[in-house]
Amino acid sequence: MRKTEEKMSKAFFYWFPVLLWAFVIFLFSANPTTRASEIHWQDFIVKKTAHIVEYGIFTLLLFRALRGANLNMSKAVVSAIIISIIYGATDEFHQSFTPGREPTLRDVIFDSIGSLLSGYFIFYLLPKMSNDVKRYAKRLQIV
Repeated sequence: MRKTEEKMSKAFFYWFPVLLWAFVIFLFSANPTTRASEIHWQDFIVKKTAHIVEYGIFTLLLFRALRGANLNMSKAVVSAIIISIIYGATDEFHQSFTPGREPTLRDVIFDSIGSLLSGYFIFYLLPKMSNDVKRYAKRLQIV
């Protein structure tokens, strides 16, 4: 009984942030879009940067959960990127049901850029960081 409790607690610890972030993304997509700025290029930059950041965070959280499930680093990074991109595509489909929103391939591309940048950071840059950063990442259980 104690083993099952520990496994459930560990699964909750790793997967709850992923589910919470997926829900946050879902909530943003469920709202009609508003302009971030009256200037078109500023509005574009703000919104597309938001896509990159939210899916970069989502990929990081997925990676953390997959590493917690004992996947090796490269499989966890690739899986996190793939899952994140698929979620981005389904999120665009979800937007087709939201008044004032429309699904676009361009947004999936920006979501994918965020996922790929996060994967690059995890796989190539994080291992090269200083020992202080590595200790902090280990404390957060990212690596």
